[in-house]
Amino acid sequence: MNRPTIRGWGMYVPERVLTNAELETLVDTTDEWITSRTGIKQRHIAAPGETTSSMGLQAARRALERAELTPADIDLVIVGTATPDYQFPATACLIQDALGVTGGAFDLEAGCTSFMYGLSLASALVSSGMQRNVLVIGSETLSRILDWNDRATCVLFGDGAGAVVVSAGQYAEFDPQYVLGSDGSGAQALCLPAGGSRLPARAETVRDRLHFVRMAGPEVYRFATRVVGEATQQVLAKAGLHPSDVDLFIPHQANTRIIDAAVRRLSMREDRVFINIDRYGNTSSASIPIALCEAEERGLLEPGSRVLMVGFGAGLTWAAGIMQFACHLAPRRQEALVGAGQSVL
Repeated sequence: MNRPTIRGWGMYVPERVLTNAELETLVDTTDEWITSRTGIKQRHIAAPGETTSSMGLQAARRALERAELTPADIDLVIVGTATPDYQFPATACLIQDALGVTGGAFDLEAGCTSFMYGLSLASALVSSGMQRNVLVIGSETLSRILDWNDRATCVLFGDGAGAVVVSAGQYAEFDPQYVLGSDGSGAQALCLPAGGSRLPARAETVRDRLHFVRMAGPEVYRFATRVVGEATQQVLAKAGLHPSDVDLFIPHQANTRIIDAAVRRLSMREDRVFINIDRYGNTSSASIPIALCEAEERGLLEPGSRVLMVGFGAGLTWAAGIMQFACHLAPRRQEALVGAGQSVL
């Protein structure tokens, strides 16, 4: 069966850490204000020589190593990012070349939801049999598009990359399920005004600081608190599962208050919710794969674990998905059956 699973995983974050205390010296804000409203205490910032492709490459190499695959085994590279190295060529092509992958490569842009969109596509391609192993990367250098004079946005974001390899899982018990959505009427609530074909770079756009992130915070907050719970409930219903059936819930790491609202709505056990926004801030498309890697490192994920993920971002877009983790390895239940002399076939 071609039931997709997360076979490999890897992450990379820059060495430079920017704390809330340091931000107090740069912009009119306080550690208490940032922490109470977002849950963020620090974030990682890319060094001058680091790029979306270089960070994505590091995460990808670690994911391949964990998957015990070589670049020759990868059929497709998908990079979800809102901060590509160039308008074109695609950042995925740069990573594909550096890795030595001979398959296809393209970028996917859906704001902070980009990784989840890419994961859903990779799952569908593996499920159909069209591809065997798909490398999905979320990588961002958001520090390059932040206005460090705008306290409403510069305190929120950080840089980093995460990657997963999606492959068919020998022991997977169910097909992954996804719910994707968008509402373009909210496009201006979170955007980068200039640099595209509508507002090409000019002296005026630079003067007016239009090449930095603009966000209508209250509007995005209202959208997120509603859509995270709704999308999560929808994907659980689609999979025929209850919140108690989920081993770990990994939401997009944008704001602890948004996450708390979703947890209350779902009546999810707090020990099954993973949060690391305090140390990384909002890394956009990288937040979910980074959290996935950290959850595994802490022993919260095992072969066969059911992982529920939900993202939201510019567009406005959202996506929720549930799939099993590391099902190329035997889950605990099947290992127990084998140990008792029972067949798992």
